[in-house]
Amino acid sequence: MLKRTDWQPPPDLWRRLKPLARQMRSEPTAAEQKLWQRLRKQQIHGTKFRRQMAIERFIVDFCSPQARLIIEVDGPIHDYQVDQDAIRQEYLEGLGFRVIRFTNLQVLNEIEAVVDVIAKVLNTPS
Repeated sequence: MLKRTDWQPPPDLWRRLKPLARQMRSEPTAAEQKLWQRLRKQQIHGTKFRRQMAIERFIVDFCSPQARLIIEVDGPIHDYQVDQDAIRQEYLEGLGFRVIRFTNLQVLNEIEAVVDVIAKVLNTPS
């Protein structure tokens, strides 16, 4: 199991990431807001999630440190940064996290299917 310090940003980087994470939490996309309504208050298998969480040099959309699960909600910009997303995902997986991705449209139009996938991943040992 990862210790908090294994993925926490160094203090100098945290000082830069903290305001950005805070801004991202206060201005979620429609898809992020919809998914957060299903993740908050431990609604899926009692798992606690945090939103716009800093992990080393990245800010991830949603994370359960205890379950070592990161959930990313990808908007249209991600169509143009596939290579960057792959590098980022590989790095986060190297820290011991599982990463699952959904598109904005999946979250907005198929929220029950998205929640089912998350529940299945949480039930699968890492």
